Amino acid sequence: MAETPAGVGRFKANYAVERKIEPFYKGGKAQLDQTGKHLFCVCGTRVNVLDVASGTILQSLEQEDQEDITAFDLSPDDEVLVTASRALLLAQWAWRGGSVTRLWKAIHTAPVATMAFDPTSTLLATGGCDGAVRVWDVVRHYGTHHFRGSPGVVHLVAFHPDPTRLLLYSSAADTAIRVWSLQDRSCLAMLTAHYSAITSLAFSADGHSMLSSGRDKICIVWDLQSYQATKTVPVFESVEAAVLLPEELAPALGVKNSGLHFLTAGDQGILRVWEAASGQCVYTQPKLPGPGRELTHCSLAHTAGLLLSVTADHNLILYEARSLQLQKQFAGYSEEVLDVRFLGPKDSHIIVASNSPCLKVFELQTSACQILHGHTDIVLALDVFRKGWLFASCAKDQSIRIWRMNKAGQVSCVAQGSGHTHSVGTICCSRLKESFLVTGSQDCTVKLWPLPEALLSKSTAPDTDPILLQAQATQRCHDKDINSLAVAPNDKLLATASQDRTAKLWALPQCQLLGVFSGHRRGLWCVQFSPMDQVLATASADGTIKLWSLQDFSCLKTFEGHDASVLKVAFVSRGTQLLSSGSDGLLKLWTIKNNECVRTLDAHEDKVWGLHCSQLDDHALTGGSDSRVILWKDVTEAEQAEEQAKQEEQVVKQQELDNLLHEKRYLRALGLAISLDQPHTVLTVIQAIRKDPEACEKLEGTVLQLRRDQKEALLRFCVTWNTNSRHCHDAQAVLSVLLQHEAPEELLTYEERHFQRLSRTLQAATFLDFLWHNMKLSPLPAPPSAL
Repeated sequence: MAETPAGVGRFKANYAVERKIEPFYKGGKAQLDQTGKHLFCVCGTRVNVLDVASGTILQSLEQEDQEDITAFDLSPDDEVLVTASRALLLAQWAWRGGSVTRLWKAIHTAPVATMAFDPTSTLLATGGCDGAVRVWDVVRHYGTHHFRGSPGVVHLVAFHPDPTRLLLYSSAADTAIRVWSLQDRSCLAMLTAHYSAITSLAFSADGHSMLSSGRDKICIVWDLQSYQATKTVPVFESVEAAVLLPEELAPALGVKNSGLHFLTAGDQGILRVWEAASGQCVYTQPKLPGPGRELTHCSLAHTAGLLLSVTADHNLILYEARSLQLQKQFAGYSEEVLDVRFLGPKDSHIIVASNSPCLKVFELQTSACQILHGHTDIVLALDVFRKGWLFASCAKDQSIRIWRMNKAGQVSCVAQGSGHTHSVGTICCSRLKESFLVTGSQDCTVKLWPLPEALLSKSTAPDTDPILLQAQATQRCHDKDINSLAVAPNDKLLATASQDRTAKLWALPQCQLLGVFSGHRRGLWCVQFSPMDQVLATASADGTIKLWSLQDFSCLKTFEGHDASVLKVAFVSRGTQLLSSGSDGLLKLWTIKNNECVRTLDAHEDKVWGLHCSQLDDHALTGGSDSRVILWKDVTEAEQAEEQAKQEEQVVKQQELDNLLHEKRYLRALGLAISLDQPHTVLTVIQAIRKDPEACEKLEGTVLQLRRDQKEALLRFCVTWNTNSRHCHDAQAVLSVLLQHEAPEELLTYEERHFQRLSRTLQAATFLDFLWHNMKLSPLPAPPSAL
């Protein structure tokens, strides 16, 4: 007989969190170290340090004030990290060890908005929302300069690359660039040519030129000898960052001479390379579809030869600097996760649909992320075909797309279709073979889409245009939004669930109505077929899950336990159990036979919209409004094995205890009984000692040889025995020995703990008494006396 896979053919008892994919970047600055191996980014009150190779968070640095981080910078030698918080404190970190080496007040009267190190990694400049610029010596730990005169927020500071010149550049709300001399402690010049906020400053390798970019859609090259603008380049987009490229040839980027070239990133969402001398754009990156592509940040790690760009929807993208070849992608923040699925024949990847037109595909082993572009509005639902290579998505843009993952793990769009007149909110793939998919929409219709033969052939090139899908059948199914669809395991039946409080059963492929499931008090969020029985499960906003018979459409069972809407339900353990997720952030595991909720799992902090089980039924995947994606592992077998091992150990120890008592080796017996943490077993040993003819000496000798922690445990047990008239004499005998031979200081420690415990009990009793008096009903008014 073939072995059943792990997790199949038995009841599950528990799941444990195996892995979490959580937000690590929520906007703001992101910075690579010079080696390109570590990525630093802000996430609320923390600065996260990522390992670029694996995508794992190495350190999560949070200041002791636990306030939001407003600015940070890594020194050019990669040794020192300084962070500034909203509480006006600056922290200097030995970031590799995750420890703060120095904490000091910023002296700014408003939060620090920006900071930058000088080339020698000894001076740090901070620009504040109070219009002040301060300079700090981070080696000798003191403030060196305080520059006033900038109106509004100072949002940009940068040191001149030549440390001997001791020059600092800053920009504030008046769109001017101020040049400060650290030697003279004065403002040397004001560079005024921009008409909107300046977003970046970059210096040439020789230190003679500076490039400034702004939201006024121009970049300006400045001569730093005369402080005059030598070239103004209109770039026709609001620029968030401009980077000066190394003065070397890079034919792939159109850099064919050694003159000054720079790269811009802005609201068009593409990287472009410009020749400063002619003002011509020499390279434009191909534009990808969909909103949220605007670039908010761009920086160059010269030593590593890597370029980092950040998109408005918090994706961090790494390119090889000389060719702009994509190296790595990271999804920093997924906002609200709407659906999740396992992908691949062995569930090696997961797909995440969040509040975005982009899909994210993660490889579980390496954490590598691919960001898939294609939809032009938020993706609402996903489903995967049986073999695991093809999957489908639907979105608010009224379209559907089919994607294929190749054996190298690369995903590309192979087909697309449109025809619905409203958002497509749910999608379901055929179960037996890759032959069709069904979609449900806010337009209250269901469409059946057959998969063309060309799509199923392995010869489809990844670079070819997506095949257009045509709907074979359209059926108006409900009076309100269709929230969920399910195709039966034999591909002959379709179930639909709607906001109109009903589920319906249809025959495929003609979509003929077979019956209606009525009984829920509010709209339905999910519908699922049992993999083994002719049973349908529905999850509703009324907080219940119902099981229905496909024969007569009657309700077989109702599961109540969620305090709010049940958003997803799935059959596990070969159809004998249910796993459900709700808008209360909880997952519940149910056994169908006895209607029992076996386990409640709490790891999400908001609605759990996505739930999917692996093919081997040994893992589950959830995604919620708290931006978390959690991989759960079935730990039933492991826990049962652990419990069995504990029981076996207890039996062995009990046998050993019996042997020790028989041999009158009381010290070992008492120590073993205390280690078992069983007061009754300890009492049995004490009683056995007291039955001995030389009881007094034996008890005294045994108790006094115990370790301090064992004596403390014995005292704790005495408290329990002393409350029982049958055992109080044994307790008094032990207490007598301890009181006679223990030093008062030792006993005082025990008494203090006992007194604290009594105090807590008294407080709890007082609170209970207060509640009781407040809950008492006021006496009823006396009836009027009869005249």
